[in-house]
Amino acid sequence: MRLKLGEPGSNATRRPPIAETDGRSYHRYMKKAKIADLKNNLSRYLEHVRGGGAVLVLDRDQPVAQIVPLKETGPAGDRKARLVRLERRGLIRRGAGGLPEWLGKRRPPRLRGSVLRDLRGERESGW
Repeated sequence: MRLKLGEPGSNATRRPPIAETDGRSYHRYMKKAKIADLKNNLSRYLEHVRGGGAVLVLDRDQPVAQIVPLKETGPAGDRKARLVRLERRGLIRRGAGGLPEWLGKRRPPRLRGSVLRDLRGERESGW
């Protein structure tokens, strides 16, 4: 009679399981990457993690790390934190007040004629 790994009476040692991500089976969502491949294709693996997957990092075919998505804090908190970061870097300047009253009340003027027809005519005339 042959004993399987993990059965009572088996001498075989069992590796501890790798943590699952969000209760999903890691075999379905986890990619494996050796260190050199991870360094060369980091953006591809990070895109996989952003999509909810996980990456198991291998060093000589031995698992050494796992890259998993961060727990979400909520879309509103993420937007506010992102705006604060952009403002600190000087990339944006947030307004202090609301929108002007006239914005959204006026309708855009209606133009007579066809823009496409005028564009074709302009192209045919050669300016």
